[in-house]
Amino acid sequence: MTEGLFISFEGIDGVGKSTQLDLLVQYFEEHGRTVCRTLEPGGTDLGREIRELLLHRKGDVAPRAEALLYAADRAHHVASKVRPALERGEVVITDRYLDSSVAYQGSGRELGFDQVRDLSMFAVDGLLPHLTVLLDLDATKAAARRNKTGAEPDRLEREKTEFFENVRQAYLKLAADEPNRWLVIDAEQSVHQMQSQIRARVQGLLG
Repeated sequence: MTEGLFISFEGIDGVGKSTQLDLLVQYFEEHGRTVCRTLEPGGTDLGREIRELLLHRKGDVAPRAEALLYAADRAHHVASKVRPALERGEVVITDRYLDSSVAYQGSGRELGFDQVRDLSMFAVDGLLPHLTVLLDLDATKAAARRNKTGAEPDRLEREKTEFFENVRQAYLKLAADEPNRWLVIDAEQSVHQMQSQIRARVQGLLG
């Protein structure tokens, strides 16, 4: 059986993850690989209920409760969807994974990197992606992109620019700490330029 491959996409809201993820799914499918495309939160039926609580309920969610809800979603997601797909030899590509929690809750919510990472690693039983792609963009520019869509912002998207810049810096620190797992892409480049860099790194993983 072909060995499974696990890739996650990260970045603050508005950097263009969905577009790059779409193109990478297309690349793998054109090369005959079965792809399990997913997201967090919300990659399972239970996850969709948790996503609604996290992003669309009215009122505040206490930071620790938020972190625990994300961890619950992730634990179920990995156990019921991600690990089984990898065991079948599929390529799993997820829009966000545990690094989102470390950046958003650990830094943005100021709960602490180590505490949120430990919680996340417990939730996934130590499963890390083979590759994490970070699309990096200044928070002010990302906000301008989000505003252009005209979509109603969710609870997190309504946060101030300073919050997103803190999250962005947290991502960059995570990438610097684990350069072998991370690929940092300048999200001001064209869609084609970004995808070319991603595919080059993926080809290296495939040997």
